[in-house]
Amino acid sequence: MKFKIVTDSSANLRSLDTDVEFRSVPLTIRVEDREFVDDETLDLDEMLETLATTKSKSSSSCPNVEDYLTAFGDADRIFCITITRNLSGSCNSARLAKEEYEALHPDRKVFVVDSLSAGPELKLIANRILEMVKASAVYEDICMKIAEYQLHTRLMFCLESMKNLANNGRVSPIVAKIAGVLGVRAVGRASDEGTLELLDKVRGEKGAIARIFERMLEMGYNGGKVLIDNCRNFPAAEKLQELVLAKFPEAQVIHDTCMGLCSFYAEKGGLMVGFECN
Repeated sequence: MKFKIVTDSSANLRSLDTDVEFRSVPLTIRVEDREFVDDETLDLDEMLETLATTKSKSSSSCPNVEDYLTAFGDADRIFCITITRNLSGSCNSARLAKEEYEALHPDRKVFVVDSLSAGPELKLIANRILEMVKASAVYEDICMKIAEYQLHTRLMFCLESMKNLANNGRVSPIVAKIAGVLGVRAVGRASDEGTLELLDKVRGEKGAIARIFERMLEMGYNGGKVLIDNCRNFPAAEKLQELVLAKFPEAQVIHDTCMGLCSFYAEKGGLMVGFECN
């Protein structure tokens, strides 16, 4: 039986380095008359520079049903993880593709996971699925256990700017004005409903990183996996890693770079932190 893991590109994943097939389905970022496809051909620095200099409104668009059907390929059992349905239509496209795929192939199954999140929390879910597939777990058991696992994963973020989130209706313009004013960082989380929730307004990056870790502890973090994705702010990711390891020396902490869609919303300097909690 052929298994496959599919995510949209909000997961910040290009590969899973495994024998289990993987596919990332790109979202698209539109700036003026240009389109930046969030795949391996994307020049991230060029996209960020274009976003920084444009005076026009920019936007993103989700994969369509055909994009997902192509990604599913000929697999027998597919796990498809998408960005929260409250930020994008990607999950709806995946669910429609599931219906069509299963109608065309009655002996095959697609499990669509609405992450209720973005970025590194999707990676946590994808890697957990991978572990179970490699352990030869039964498909139906994996579906059940992933739903349970999602109860123990969280996403925090720290943003220097929320301009693109506001321009695309993801947060209110009033909230967006907070970030970037006199060095203020917006610290927040993905809510249980999959929306972006502002928790703190913190002056300076050092204070914001410390506040992220405090909030992680409040949410039940106790030494589990931590995945930190940064938008051209590697030093901040390292500082958060140091805080985590100072308290939990055995914790697995990995930091990586945001891809296109997450960079579009997190903007330059932003951090996204996915972690396991009790």
